[in-house]
Amino acid sequence: MNEFMAMLGILSILIIAVIIIVIFITGDNGNGTIIRNSYGLGTIVHLRATGKGAEKAITEAITRINDIDDKMSAFKESSDIKRINAKAGNSYELVSKDTYEVIEKAVKYSKVLEGTFDPTIRPLVELWNSSGKQNKVPEKEKITEKTQLVNYKDILLDKTNYSVMLRKYDQQLDLGGIAKGYAADEVRNIFKKYKVKSGLIDLGGNIYALGNKENGSPWIVGIQDPFKPRGNYVMTISVTDKSVVTSGDYEKYFAIGGNKYHHILDVRTGFPAESEIVSSTIISDNSIDGDGLSTGIFILGVEKSLEILETVDGIDGIFITKDKKIYATEGIKKLLTITNEEFQLGTV
Repeated sequence: MNEFMAMLGILSILIIAVIIIVIFITGDNGNGTIIRNSYGLGTIVHLRATGKGAEKAITEAITRINDIDDKMSAFKESSDIKRINAKAGNSYELVSKDTYEVIEKAVKYSKVLEGTFDPTIRPLVELWNSSGKQNKVPEKEKITEKTQLVNYKDILLDKTNYSVMLRKYDQQLDLGGIAKGYAADEVRNIFKKYKVKSGLIDLGGNIYALGNKENGSPWIVGIQDPFKPRGNYVMTISVTDKSVVTSGDYEKYFAIGGNKYHHILDVRTGFPAESEIVSSTIISDNSIDGDGLSTGIFILGVEKSLEILETVDGIDGIFITKDKKIYATEGIKKLLTITNEEFQLGTV
């Protein structure tokens, strides 16, 4: 991840992988626990399930993840997203119910987040990717040109026929900022179908903790210290039947002339977002909500983000700022433990 080319490859609105550390003791298979790693949705997948149906649950879950990837990848030629992008400005494209629902949800969160999350961001992302590979910042004129293509209001939805169209030529969808959340929820549903009581779903850092750990205690999730190497964390939170998704500006970036350009782009400017927040974590009942909210929340800043989250049932947030303050919604404060004395709770 720290190699230059790897950093450039993630200049898309993907929720950051490996910025959440799940702290748990790996049990053996004697208690019916199955642990399996796979690959899908552009990331490493870690699945853990306990119970008689655990093996069947994980096998079916991996198949389901691959199915979602086939439908929603921005790279696979036969995917729904590729076909929508190919017909941008021209005609509607019939898509799967899965893809339609994720796009519909993405539009919903684009509205809630005042456009700071936008699934039409791909042209801008590709520009930064291309320029980054040449070790330079894109020309301002090019940034302006691509930014004009980014507008979630140009996503036209026909629910009767499960069809989608982009209003303008050269517009492109990218569901990388929300598809993993949808997939995590689908895996959770499969686990429940097979009566898995204890499970951990990790899709490249999108965490869903099902039930409690095998010993009956809650899962403990550590939030990465944004100022230190991976493996150091600021706090832990206790969660049961919750999703934990984090976005930050510290793991994926490239530097030119002493300036750091991270991967979270602000569509309002076309440049990497400037925010007092360096890490935003969303804790929610459904992972798709955490995925859809975490990036836009990062861009909006602490005060606006807390205002939004306090109005939404079942969703909490934790934000770490540049001055090492931690801000959290009321619902999650009692479940977090600060483990690094350099950080303290802040008030708005």
